[in-house]
Amino acid sequence: MYCINCGTQLITKTDGIDGQVPYCPHCHKFQYPPFNSAISTVILSPDLKKILLIKQYGRKDNILVAGYVTKGENLETTLKREIKEEVNLEIKNYLYNDNQYYAPSNTLITNFIVISKNTNIRLTNEVDDAQWYPIDEALKVIKPQSLASYFLNKAVNKIKNIR
Repeated sequence: MYCINCGTQLITKTDGIDGQVPYCPHCHKFQYPPFNSAISTVILSPDLKKILLIKQYGRKDNILVAGYVTKGENLETTLKREIKEEVNLEIKNYLYNDNQYYAPSNTLITNFIVISKNTNIRLTNEVDDAQWYPIDEALKVIKPQSLASYFLNKAVNKIKNIR
């Protein structure tokens, strides 16, 4: 491995807390392993009675709108951009739901609950299908044993407390 700042080959050094960590002898800095950051969102209709699920990339599974944080963005900017890019909806309000690390893509995914301004979805080239489901039905048709399912279940429990 090489330093992301200067290109010097890294050595392994003990940092005192995390044990052996890659270290740049030129910059005199530890190089902690980077990971990706993404958002995922449970989108509610304005009346809080339906949830939007999507299908992408020719797959049959219902999932949540999600996407990677790009350089220079914060989570809120990414949340609004991804919703606009994938289903062309505007956000009325949002709140943090939960986050989970997803090992297959080395990604920390932060999930939000969003209330949309309206239900007029418009598909883009990133989404094959998008449908509003009553909350109980959404729980049944979401991709089973997935992070999307985990986030949706957690959100529904919070929504019950709001209503």
